Amino acid sequence: QVQVVESGGGLVQTGGSLRLSCAASGSIFSVNVMGWYRQAPGKQRELVAFISSSGRTNYPNSVKGRFTISRDNAKNTVYLQMNSLKPEDTGVYYCNWQTGRTQLSTVAYWGQGTQVTVSS
Repeated sequence: QVQVVESGGGLVQTGGSLRLSCAASGSIFSVNVMGWYRQAPGKQRELVAFISSSGRTNYPNSVKGRFTISRDNAKNTVYLQMNSLKPEDTGVYYCNWQTGRTQLSTVAYWGQGTQVTVSS
């Protein structure tokens, strides 16, 4: 089992910045793929940042150039640096942590989410 805990959410004004953290503990294996998702009220959960086990990152156009995902393997932690925040970035941000011995055998775990609110 893996426990995933997000932190760092809060209230920020338009144009501000926040850094979210996601720490994983428990049965962490050598292959780890992480993603940050967000869910706005009344909308589906959407991927906002992804980092592969090799460090490759990917972002949707809506956050590209503003959000940066990074990882600290020694601390089993992934970060999401969010700059130039907009009201449409408001939502609950969830960390998804996939871990396994191989790329084909990973199991995914979700954190409880952290609220990000961007005021206009």
